[in-house]
Amino acid sequence: MTSSPPPAEAYVWVWLPGRVEPVVAGLLRRHGTRLFFNYGRSYLARPDAIPLYTPELPLRQGELPLLPGLSMPGCIRDASPDAWGRRVIVNRLFGLKGTQAAAIELDELTFLLESGSDRVGALDFQLSATRYQPRLRQTATLDELAEGVHAVERGMPLAPALDQALRHGTSLGGARPKVLVDADARQYIAKFSSSGDLYGMVKAEYVAMRLAAEAGLTVAPVRLTAALGKDVLLVERFDREKTQEGWARKATVSALTMLELDEMLAAHASYQDLAEIIRHRFVGPAATLRELFGRIVFNVLCGNTDDHARNHAAFWDGTRLALTPGYDICPQPRTGGEASQAMLIHGNDRMSRIATCLDGAHAFLLAPDAARAVVAHQIAVIRSRWDAICDEAALPDADRRLLYGRQFLNPFAFYDAPADLEQA
Repeated sequence: MTSSPPPAEAYVWVWLPGRVEPVVAGLLRRHGTRLFFNYGRSYLARPDAIPLYTPELPLRQGELPLLPGLSMPGCIRDASPDAWGRRVIVNRLFGLKGTQAAAIELDELTFLLESGSDRVGALDFQLSATRYQPRLRQTATLDELAEGVHAVERGMPLAPALDQALRHGTSLGGARPKVLVDADARQYIAKFSSSGDLYGMVKAEYVAMRLAAEAGLTVAPVRLTAALGKDVLLVERFDREKTQEGWARKATVSALTMLELDEMLAAHASYQDLAEIIRHRFVGPAATLRELFGRIVFNVLCGNTDDHARNHAAFWDGTRLALTPGYDICPQPRTGGEASQAMLIHGNDRMSRIATCLDGAHAFLLAPDAARAVVAHQIAVIRSRWDAICDEAALPDADRRLLYGRQFLNPFAFYDAPADLEQA
């Protein structure tokens, strides 16, 4: 167990657009329980400097105030690990599991500095302002990584090389086991089965992502493989771009950051509020609004109720926002009919119903007939392509029967919807 005091500050490094090497942007410093950011003078003097994210961290001197209700800048919190990455870090630092691990409380600076350097987006965190030392992964096979994932779930210690390999994935968000891998000159997020899975959730996510693509939504490419006889989903990264000089990183911010909400207020996140931001701050707002509406509808139709504001993101180029491809579209365990989405859809209504989506379609600049056409198209695609996509995934018959009519096309989704849509 470590006994050193928690860090009081960390330097924030950033990959500027199109660059393959980072530069130091400024200092993140603790004051009590809150973290404040200050741009460095050398960064402000750069002709190519961009704000890490506005309106939150505009390019100006001095320690920048936090937005109301935040304990640290949201765009920096986006780079911090979520549930799975924190679990790996606690396992490595303390060797604890279960309720013992859950009782450990580490500060955000520790998580930022202990997580892998190849995190989502274009930021990293260092103790030095002059020397960048990435926390790199060791080479490991998918079988070795799968064994490491299972060891973490059991609270077992890891060999040093495997510890480094898993550490590389700790900067990723989400609660499910995942690591970063390279294959076929591409970079992927590898998602593993969990010991607590009630059914083949890896294959279920593959089916949902593929059906979303078939329905015309812009989503990250996926493929299935296996490790130690268990399913692994490979999701191609969209925040990396291969150049002649190497890999460039693309800055991203979550919808939670765009909505200026703290984690504790995530339940107040609203698709209508996000649509308002899209209308004013995004490139191609009309097409983006239609895409977002389509994603909401598909989440309802496939049973993905985990559509919280960290599962939506946008690229940031220093001036404008652009919606990233969809990701983490995974049908959730469900009993019974009634369900609700993680984000509000229309007013205070978050119920997982097509009727709720149609009621809110005007916020996405869609006329009633256009909104109904989006819904009808997706229903038709799910029905017509279900067997073929399930065959691609080699999804067992038992899981097909479990998912269809419960997660996918649950009758509750059609409650109060126009009768012709259920027959689409």
